Amino acid sequence: MSRAVESRPVRPRPVRRRAPELRLGPGPVVRAVIWTLLGLFFLIPLFSMVEFTLRTAKPGVYNLDRWVAVFSGETTRYDRVYQGLGNSLVLAVVTVAIVLLVLLPTIVLVELRFPKLRRLLEGICLLPIMIPAIVMVVGLAPTYAVVTEVFGSGAWTLAFAYGITVLPYAYRAIQSNVAAVDMITLSEAARSLGAGWWTVFWRVLVPNLRRGILAASALSVAVVLGEFTIASLLSRVNLQTSLLLVSQSDPFVAVIFALLALVFAFVLLVVVDRLVSVRRRTAKG
Repeated sequence: MSRAVESRPVRPRPVRRRAPELRLGPGPVVRAVIWTLLGLFFLIPLFSMVEFTLRTAKPGVYNLDRWVAVFSGETTRYDRVYQGLGNSLVLAVVTVAIVLLVLLPTIVLVELRFPKLRRLLEGICLLPIMIPAIVMVVGLAPTYAVVTEVFGSGAWTLAFAYGITVLPYAYRAIQSNVAAVDMITLSEAARSLGAGWWTVFWRVLVPNLRRGILAASALSVAVVLGEFTIASLLSRVNLQTSLLLVSQSDPFVAVIFALLALVFAFVLLVVVDRLVSVRRRTAKG
């Protein structure tokens, strides 16, 4: 006689409740307040500058006459500013060329061949940010006496000094990109396929470092356009020194060109950011 098997009721397993995730950082309201305050901090001075350039002799009356005069080219009062702007653009191009032709290959060489010198290179590149510009000029003045004899006294020779000034910003921009790329593996793979060092550098490494190169170039241009001390003490004409001279007779026009320089630097940084974002999406896709 078989014994009846008693069926035991199946107890439901208790549902484990997950502990609420801790979210670090400010909430949406605090973030909105922070972004609003930051926006006001940057936009109020810009709006004040625009309002200043639109003023007339009558209180409360505004017009665009000064802006029209700047872009019409009908007067020669602003030729000094145009000269300084042209010199600054040339200086920006030459400085970026120096950074890309000297700093970029040095970073790549140290990363691939001499990794123990990485700290030394970082210290050398970051050193100019700790030295005041006026102290740097005192040291560069004897050097520029020789530079003037060899290359002349053109404003473009300031690019040698500006190449030193932008080193910290350009180095950080490129090095951050280098740290995110396995350059040793890429170079060894290319070399194993028969590529020469120039091909490895130009066709393998540089495309992967494009984000850092663009950021370094944009930062270099922004620094060159805003530099005043070195050009003034070395008696060279650039955008900032010419704005100082024009502001003594026409402060409104000096503010107009300062606004245009700010807008140019902002647009340049936005374009670089968009180019980098598009490249990231293309790489992920």
